[in-house]
Amino acid sequence: MSFARPELLWLLLLAPAAAALAAWLWRRRLAADAAWASRGLWDRLLAGYSRQRVRVSVALLAVAVLATSLALARPRWGSETREVERRGVDVVVVLDSSYSMAARDVTPSRMSVAETLVRRLVHDMPAHRVALVQAEGEGVVMAPLTLDGAMIDLLLDAIEPGTLPTPGTELGPALTTALELFADTEREHRVMVLLSDGEDHGSRMESAVDRLRDAGVTVHAVGVGTLEGAPLPLPGAGGDGDRRKPYKLDEEGQVVISRLGEAVLETVARETGGVYLRADNRYFDVLLPLARCPIRGLPRLEPHFTLKVPPLPGRLLAAVLADAQRARRRDGGLKEALYHFKHDGARVRVLKPAQ
Repeated sequence: MSFARPELLWLLLLAPAAAALAAWLWRRRLAADAAWASRGLWDRLLAGYSRQRVRVSVALLAVAVLATSLALARPRWGSETREVERRGVDVVVVLDSSYSMAARDVTPSRMSVAETLVRRLVHDMPAHRVALVQAEGEGVVMAPLTLDGAMIDLLLDAIEPGTLPTPGTELGPALTTALELFADTEREHRVMVLLSDGEDHGSRMESAVDRLRDAGVTVHAVGVGTLEGAPLPLPGAGGDGDRRKPYKLDEEGQVVISRLGEAVLETVARETGGVYLRADNRYFDVLLPLARCPIRGLPRLEPHFTLKVPPLPGRLLAAVLADAQRARRRDGGLKEALYHFKHDGARVRVLKPAQ
């Protein structure tokens, strides 16, 4: 069993406090009655009085306060499957991890900037399901559509440039792989985010874009890098005085400069109805409005409430208050009867019975 409002459980402490207060008030009332007449006369003057009735009244008050406190905390147990509508879209992130993403024309590197953007995207769009696809010479699904942003963040730590078994720079296969993740989503709620430096040396991009357009997938492309470009550092290269050796060289021994290829990214975005942006804050200005789009309800387990007797605390309180009202009337009847008593030594003669 669990509670929907566990912070209200402290109200349970009011039950013994209420019982102690009621017992003190009863003792005070009975002490006042004893000042008017000896206890031996109470059976004749207070026909409804009994110690057992006082104890029951105090106990009922404690139970009423206890039950009311539990009701306010909303106890629940069990669960049922309900279809809950949430607002958002399904977003598949395609992250280019080709070796050109190791260039450092943006600080600290293209890959680091792209991973930071993905983390901010997942953090700022919690109502969305997000999937992650790594792209090089092929597309590998790192995470299917999920609401678990922590898992996406953990997988990003494992992505490094040039780590897939099939090296190269070809975005078409990755886009096709990402499209397959939309199999169970509605057509109007499909969004893909492509983060890349735009270098594509394959021949399957055009067919992939046609399939995305036919499937109703909107692709927002984010270019990571600069038009001036930067050399590609070699992993594990040492500095032995040759200033070119730490960088990748072409067949003629010249340093390879990797530049941002905006033409490819702009084409993908334009053909699918998306937008192209360079990596900056405007990227989020385009994506965050997607949170206002509703998507179909998803079944999930939710706890339900099983407290079926909410009138019980009120009925107990009503019984206690009614008994207290009757006690006040008995007190008034006792005092009125005592005014009509006439004492004669040890004998007492009732002149007028209490009403």
